[in-house]
Amino acid sequence: MFAANWSKATLRGFLFCLLMAALSVASPAQSFVLDLPLPSQRAEVSQRIGITDIAISYHRPEVNDRKIWDGLVPYGKVWRAGANENTTITFSDPVMIEGKPLDKGTYGLHMIPTADEWTIIFSKNSTSWGSFTYDQTEDALRVNVKPMPADTHNALTYDFDQLKPDSAVVELEWEKLAVPFKVSVNVHDVVQASLKKQLRNLSQYTWMSWDDAADYLLAEKVGFRRRAGLCE
Repeated sequence: MFAANWSKATLRGFLFCLLMAALSVASPAQSFVLDLPLPSQRAEVSQRIGITDIAISYHRPEVNDRKIWDGLVPYGKVWRAGANENTTITFSDPVMIEGKPLDKGTYGLHMIPTADEWTIIFSKNSTSWGSFTYDQTEDALRVNVKPMPADTHNALTYDFDQLKPDSAVVELEWEKLAVPFKVSVNVHDVVQASLKKQLRNLSQYTWMSWDDAADYLLAEKVGFRRRAGLCE
């Protein structure tokens, strides 16, 4: 819409400049139209907490004798938390990030590093190329965390650590630094909501399904009728 009054020559020039800007941040071996190997290889890591699935998709740049922090990755600027297109994180159910609520869905994962504190950003836009078009108005959540020393990782790595029945700590590890943030799930609420759905399909016609549901709720000391509503 904004280009409605532009001449075709001006518009072509603008698009050419955008293309050159994109090419300037791409490796010579990369292609924006072909499926070719990338220097920063793509990876995925996932973890289940209770019955909630968490998945991170990212690309893994390597140190390669470069200065990473406040060098390749500048302090105080939004960073894609990986390489190439958006690093994304997906939650199959609502979660808590560092004690703050975040709805289920897929988010673009960005970070703002400094020497003493990092800002972790969950953006509703998960389909961009890097952080070049990042827009703060699209933020779903921001949390602040403390970086810490770690064993050397030449390739950027995401991992799940400190596993508990209702939580895990996601860690970005690269060079000699780790950046953790805690993900928690209200497992009982998620399971009860799931049971109500599951016991409306074919499983409702077998006694074993009801027995399994009752066993779980009794073992977890969760109210069967009052909270789950399965017999209402």
